[in-house]
Order: sequence, then structure tokens, then C-alpha cells
Amino acid sequence: MKRAILEKAAVFWWCSALAALLALGGCATTGTAEGDDPLEPFNRTMYAIHQPLETYVARPLVDVYETLVPQVGRDIVSHFFNNIEDLFSGISGLLQGKFDKAGHDLGRVIINTSFGLGGIIDFASDAGIPRGGEDLGLLLAHWGVGPRPYLFLPLLGPTTVRDGTGMLIRAYASPVDWAVGNQSVAARNTLWGVGTVDAAAGGIRLSDSLGDIGMDRYTFIRSAYLQRRAYLSGDTKFGRIELDEDYDDGYSTPSSETPQNKKDATP
Repeated sequence: MKRAILEKAAVFWWCSALAALLALGGCATTGTAEGDDPLEPFNRTMYAIHQPLETYVARPLVDVYETLVPQVGRDIVSHFFNNIEDLFSGISGLLQGKFDKAGHDLGRVIINTSFGLGGIIDFASDAGIPRGGEDLGLLLAHWGVGPRPYLFLPLLGPTTVRDGTGMLIRAYASPVDWAVGNQSVAARNTLWGVGTVDAAAGGIRLSDSLGDIGMDRYTFIRSAYLQRRAYLSGDTKFGRIELDEDYDDGYSTPSSETPQNKKDATP
């Protein structure tokens, strides 16, 4: 057990050190397109590696998963991991002073964990309690951590050093590891494996939704990701990407569509 903890700590600190080095490398960049993506040659190579991995590894696994596991089973998996995401979202919201969002998220966790058999049933959504949609990357942004440089990771997709560091912390501090890992490695690995395939299914559906976009897919994915993260973090400008005031992040109401603005616009 001690060896496993030490190995995990070593991986975590190694990844953190790598992230720090990449962040230092991005500090000297300017607000140009190259400044948003100073590692573009590396990222394009990673994207080229990602494409066959998605086609010949991830997609067949997702097809088997969706064939063997009925919809109700896939919903249970999604609810379980969404409950964990709500916990981290609540913590992130608290540390950002977003108490309404934090209250909703932590309320969801309490309801779904207590009455939803550990989160496998989503009673909170049925009760109309919204998800906050915060994460540790947004928490780092709130406290002044810059996002650059942009990264594309095979099978994981687009991220930044800031958001990737948040993902590392999120994975390292997962309740799955702390609650199950020391008792049953097989159960822990099974949970993570099923959760990973379930998440990959969402990524593949998103990839399929792009279709033939008529432009360089790498550039489109990068721009879409950076603009969405800029909106979520409250930035008014992200490198050269100006935010559309009507951009909808799926969680919040853009300022141009607030109830007060709508009221003022009414004849």
C-alpha cells in the first residue's frame, strides 16, 4: 500500500513539474495566435496520433460498451461519476465565492449520495437542482493562474496547462481511489475503466457532431475550446479570441440575455 501511495505521489509531482515547465515556456509569448498555441507543432503531432487512436481504439471500445451495457446501466455510470464532479464543482465554487453554485452542487451531492445509493440515481436533477459546472481549472483561473499554453492530448483532447493541472489534481484526489483503491485494486480499476469508456463515448459523440466543418479541424477544436474556457473563467479576451457576447456555455446566462436586459428591451 505504501509503495502504491509513493508511486502515485511520484507521478503527480512529475506531472506537476512538467506542467510548471510548460507554463514557464508560455510566459514569454505574446497575444498572437502563436502565443495562444506556442506548442502547435507538438500539439498537431499529438492530434495526428489521437485520430487513429480514436478510430481504432476508443470507438470500438465504446461500441462494445454501448452494445453490452443497456441505457439504464450507462445512466448509472454517468450519474455516479457526475456525482463526483458535483463534489469538486462545489468545492471549486466555495473557494471562488460562488456560494449559490456551491450550495446547489453540494446539495446535489448530499441528496444523490444519501438517497441515490451513492450517486447512481440522480434525484437532484429530478428535483430541479442545477449543476454548477465549476472545476479546478476554473478555480485556478479565479486566483489568477494563466491558461497558456494550449495542449492537445491523445484520447483526452484539448486542454491547457492550467486546466490539465486541475485535471491531474482532480484525478489524484478522486474519492474512488481513497474509498476503494486501498481495499480492492480490481474494483477501483474496474470503476475507472468503465468511467473512462463512458467519458470517451461523450467525446466521440461530440467529435461526430462536428461532421465536415469545411476547415482545419485542429484549428476549429482549439478555437472552440479556448473560447468556451475563456467564457467560463470570466475572461473578456483570451489571446486573439474575442468572446461573443451571446456565447452560451450551457450553464450560465450571457450578460446580453440577463432577465434585466430582457425586461429593458421589452417595448
